[in-house]
Amino acid sequence: MTEHHDALETRSPAVREADLFARLPAVLAAAMRAPAYAERLAGIDPAAITDRKALASLPILRKAELPALQKAALPFGGFVAEQPGSFGRLFTSPGPIFEPEGTASDAWGAARGLYAAGFRAGDIVLNTLSYHLTPGGFILDSAARALHCAVIPAGPGNTEQQMEVISAYRPSAYVGTPDFLKILIEAAETRGVDISSIKRAVVSGAAFPPSLQAWVRERGIDAYQLYATADVGVIAYETSAREGMVLNENLIVEIVRPGTGDPVPEGEVGEVVITNLDPHHPQIRLAVGDLTAALPGVSACGRSNTRIKGWMGRADQTAKIKGMFVRPEQVAEIAKRHAEIAKLRLVVGRANETDTMTLKAEIYAEPAGFVDAISSTLQQVTKLKGAVEILPLGALPNDGKVIADERPVG
Repeated sequence: MTEHHDALETRSPAVREADLFARLPAVLAAAMRAPAYAERLAGIDPAAITDRKALASLPILRKAELPALQKAALPFGGFVAEQPGSFGRLFTSPGPIFEPEGTASDAWGAARGLYAAGFRAGDIVLNTLSYHLTPGGFILDSAARALHCAVIPAGPGNTEQQMEVISAYRPSAYVGTPDFLKILIEAAETRGVDISSIKRAVVSGAAFPPSLQAWVRERGIDAYQLYATADVGVIAYETSAREGMVLNENLIVEIVRPGTGDPVPEGEVGEVVITNLDPHHPQIRLAVGDLTAALPGVSACGRSNTRIKGWMGRADQTAKIKGMFVRPEQVAEIAKRHAEIAKLRLVVGRANETDTMTLKAEIYAEPAGFVDAISSTLQQVTKLKGAVEILPLGALPNDGKVIADERPVG
């Protein structure tokens, strides 16, 4: 059993950097065949963008801008030169943001993360991420099958049937959110179902704090984190060294000062910016809205790419809750549907190792059934359930926050 997925993971940082920036000009030229990139990068000579300083001179595209840009030029906002029919699958994520999937067997680059977690050919993988419209389920499904694992496309929920499937197929590995892994373990313990066949897990889409990591480990499951977005795929992954997360290959990752495109010094917290070197779906300096910091040195596992601390919060107010992004635009949509609302704030928290959200509403008046009506709208708009708290006018702080993420970091 080899420790590394391929030789790319252990090449010298200088060789990797030279390779990435040698490929970048052709990718820039491919990007500029799309009308929106042609406009944003007008006057840029792709052949001149051959190092990080030159790359940093290009404009940032913020993920938070994509819903409006795509709405104005469906489906991809003019940032994709190829026609939708040339891709493998077509997705939409809350926002909405429309995302195409390439036709390669591991189009999202997730196989490295699974391999680092110990997934090998012949493993049976229980995949509990959603396969419906959003790409999460397919990101990990394609990665597991690229490693020649068998996949159970379970999706989230329906714990009773999940217990039956686990008992029948005896999967050796789990992929999904850490919250749902906890739900499955607790359901098995309550029902007396043996799920001890699951020895390893890759979790993503929600916070995985040290307390929950320890809780899962105590139950005999070795769990690793994967940092991914629906736009880019896997950005970084945890390894056996347990020292930060190693950046994926074939990406140029910058960490910039939030609100700018200026790279920060190593160790300083900033916003993650991705340049994806896929010539069929290039993304140039996409700011994904997450905060992190680079770690010095290389990983003890032998992988030589840069390590980051992992997810350290949001550079904007968009929050990922139970694996789903919730955006300020969605909170505004809730207010539009109820004339009684004066002001809203969505507060995101953590209770019993599970993400929670409470919609705090200042209102002018409270008609009968108002809380139930807002609760229903909250679920319709965000696809998540949450509590509603009614407040008098003037109760919320005057600080411009629409989404307040109060979950502990780390």
